[in-house]
Amino acid sequence: MTRSRARSLDGLVLAPVADQEPGQVGTRTRFAYHEEDGRIWAEYEGGDVVRGRLVGTRAGDRLDFRYVQLRSDGTTSSGHCVSTVSELPDGRLRLDETWRWESQEGSGTSVVEEVVAPAVPW
Repeated sequence: MTRSRARSLDGLVLAPVADQEPGQVGTRTRFAYHEEDGRIWAEYEGGDVVRGRLVGTRAGDRLDFRYVQLRSDGTTSSGHCVSTVSELPDGRLRLDETWRWESQEGSGTSVVEEVVAPAVPW
């Protein structure tokens, strides 16, 4: 992997590479990112997450944001995450994340990578 050289996240869709514990994001979760002038935000849903939002800042290849989500069981949760942006050999972006819940106990790491739409066969 290489540094991303500040390639924008705007308009990208990212997905986790592995499932987390039940009630958290997983491989069926999709994040739709936006970026403007050092500000980032995203909407996400899928798997156990009915609806989620994140908002924060970007300085170079470092993201710092807070997130809140509604789970399929009707509960909500929120937390803080710091991510490092890098570029995969195939040009897609990857985020290596370190997160901590603020609404409950727990912390961890995760990886999300850019999802590329399949090519149209014609």
